[in-house]
Amino acid sequence: MPTYEYCCDACRENVEVFQKMSEEPLEVCPKCGEKALRRLISGGSGLIFKGSGFYITDYKNKSTSSAPTSK
Repeated sequence: MPTYEYCCDACRENVEVFQKMSEEPLEVCPKCGEKALRRLISGGSGLIFKGSGFYITDYKNKSTSSAPTSK
């Protein structure tokens, strides 16, 4: 579910709200109660990786063998 950022023209508060994309934009400010809320346009957060990271062995090609050769 995306996060939308709103700004109230009455009290100048910024509010972040989790909403479905199909929901109508909010109009009433949850801070002051005025009907002066407008949705802001942002660039988004992009792709976020969490965790310990990726390693070369994570997606290793299974068809190639890296077994040592005997002498």
